[in-house]
Amino acid sequence: MLKSARRGLLGGLLVAAGAMLAAGAYRASAAAETEVSPQSVVEALEGTYGVHPGQRRNHTKGTCALGEFVGEREGARYSRSALFSGRAVPVVARFSLAGGDPNASDAEKSPRGLGLEFRLPGDHLQHMTMLNTPTFFAAMPKTFLDKILALKPDPATGKPDPKKLAAFAAMDRDSAGQAKFLAERNPPPSYASTAYYGIHTFKFIGRDDATTLVRWRFVPQDGDLALTDAELASRPANFLERALLERTARGPARWDMVVTIGRPGDAEDDPTVAWPSDRKDVKVGTLAITAAMPQAHAACEPINYDPLVMADGIAPTSDPVLLFRSPSYALSFVKRIQGQ
Repeated sequence: MLKSARRGLLGGLLVAAGAMLAAGAYRASAAAETEVSPQSVVEALEGTYGVHPGQRRNHTKGTCALGEFVGEREGARYSRSALFSGRAVPVVARFSLAGGDPNASDAEKSPRGLGLEFRLPGDHLQHMTMLNTPTFFAAMPKTFLDKILALKPDPATGKPDPKKLAAFAAMDRDSAGQAKFLAERNPPPSYASTAYYGIHTFKFIGRDDATTLVRWRFVPQDGDLALTDAELASRPANFLERALLERTARGPARWDMVVTIGRPGDAEDDPTVAWPSDRKDVKVGTLAITAAMPQAHAACEPINYDPLVMADGIAPTSDPVLLFRSPSYALSFVKRIQGQ
C-alpha cells in the first residue's frame, strides 16, 4: 500500500510539473476565446462547493477500487499501446460523484465518474477519466466556468438560483445534450451497473504510426441500469459505495472496453457532439474490478487522474477542454497535497 501511495504521489507531482506545457497547448488551441485560467476554474469550484482541505475540488466524493485490464488482439490492430498486449495490466480505479461536495447525496441526478490508472510494464502509466454520460456539457473551458458559477448557492436559499441556471442553459447551448441525458435517465443503483464514456476523442497510434480517431466507453457486464422513481426516492444519501463493496465481495465486476472508430468529418475537438450511431464499434478488452474500499488512505487517494497521462500508442486530440484538464487538475492536486 505504501509503495502504491508513493507511486500515485510521484505520478501526480510529475503531472503538476508538466502542467505548464499543457497550459501552453491549451492557450494555442483557444486563442480565439477569452482566456480562462486554471486558477479561475479552481476558485469557482471552491466558491460554489466550499473548500474541503486535502480533498479534490471536483468529484470530491468517491470510492477506491483495484482490478486488472486484459486487452484483446483487435485493439492492437489500431494501437501499439501495451494495454492491448493480451497480458493482465494492474488497475487502480476511483469511482466518484460529480461536484465538489463530499456530502452530496448519491441520489442526485448528476454524472458518475470513473478514473482508471493502468500500470503498464516499465513503470509506464495510462490514465482514463470518464463520465457515465455519452457527451459533456462544455465545448470550451469558459462554458465549464460559467456552469460552475451558475451553480453557486444563493445565500438566501442555500441552493443555486434557478434564474442563473436558466440563463446559463439559454446562453450555453453546448450543455443541452448532457442535460437531456441526465433529465431523462435516473441514476444507476450501483457504480458497477452503468457505462462510462471517455467523452473526448483520442488518437490510437499503430505500429506503423498510422493514426485512428477513436472514442471509448466501458460497458458493464452487469447491465446498464437505472433506478425507478420510487427506488430513487427511497435510497439513502450514501448507497453507492456500499453497493460497490457488496458487489465486489461477490466476485469481480466487469466492463467491456468498446472503441468507436471515427470517420473523416466526425467531431474531433468537441465533446458535446455525439458521433453518428452507425460508426464501427470494436471490443478491445475487459476491465475487472476485484476489490473496492473507502478512499481514505487507499491506493487511489493520492492519484491525480489527469487524462493526459498517456503511454505510447494513445495520444490526445486538440480538444480545448481535454487540454485544459491537465493544468487545472494539477493546480487542484498541488492544493490537495498541501492540505489546502
